[in-house]
Amino acid sequence: MGRIVAQARAGAYGPDPAGQRIALAFGTTQAVRHPGRACGYRNEVLSLRLGEAVGSCAVEPGDLPADTLADCVGATVAELLDHPLTPVRVAALDAYLAHCLPHGWAHGARRVTVPAGGSLEKSRARACAVAGLLPLARVRRVLVVGVVNSLLEQLRSHGVGYLPCDLKGGTTEWGEPVHPDATALLDTCDAILASGMTLGNGTLDPLLAHARATGKPLVLFAQTGSAVLPRLLGRGVSAVSAEPYPFFWLDGGPSTIHLYGGDGHHPAPTRAPDGGDAAPVGGGSR
Repeated sequence: MGRIVAQARAGAYGPDPAGQRIALAFGTTQAVRHPGRACGYRNEVLSLRLGEAVGSCAVEPGDLPADTLADCVGATVAELLDHPLTPVRVAALDAYLAHCLPHGWAHGARRVTVPAGGSLEKSRARACAVAGLLPLARVRRVLVVGVVNSLLEQLRSHGVGYLPCDLKGGTTEWGEPVHPDATALLDTCDAILASGMTLGNGTLDPLLAHARATGKPLVLFAQTGSAVLPRLLGRGVSAVSAEPYPFFWLDGGPSTIHLYGGDGHHPAPTRAPDGGDAAPVGGGSR
């Protein structure tokens, strides 16, 4: 992220971050247990608004100090890029890049609609689009960093093996052990599928280094840093599913994600009447 921050400060993406001020900071907390699933999970996300753009970084529930939102409101992007908390720095950079380089056809993204539905239906539909960014026909075993059971379900449906990893450990929906150390398993996979949370918790760099050194596909599914991670395409990252706020799990209506790169089985984009691009996806979770 340091290189991207330096380029932002140098004006490579748009206006000086010192002149861009955050108007709104907010947190989103969620708990869910999908019908038919044995396990539930929780999410907490810090979001910062800059103009029409919202930048986000997921955190472990309860990790952010109580005064974090107050620290961010009214501060400039440049100030927040120096903030001592990594999630604040990530959310600020994400908001700035989403403001300067909005997701869309002009910047290499294919807009995809996750259809309206229940929480599990939408989770599966999103997983279908994300898994399609992998070259599934050529992959035997995927290192999955940040366990989402709907993504594992997609890989299973294609007969693709996986190694589930998450810092919290535990087990998958199917009772498989979740490994806490992804770097120890890098040599045993031929592709990597990782959550954008790896950017926020500092575990992305070893994955990037391995992908660059070996040429293995590295696909990122990102609510955290959704505008940051596309800047890493061609620098170790082969594809990104970017999902800016509002996230698919916030309501039952249609949701939008943006696909960058990839040569898998995702739907081909179509030009929308407004000159944008849109394609529906379907699936059959966390």
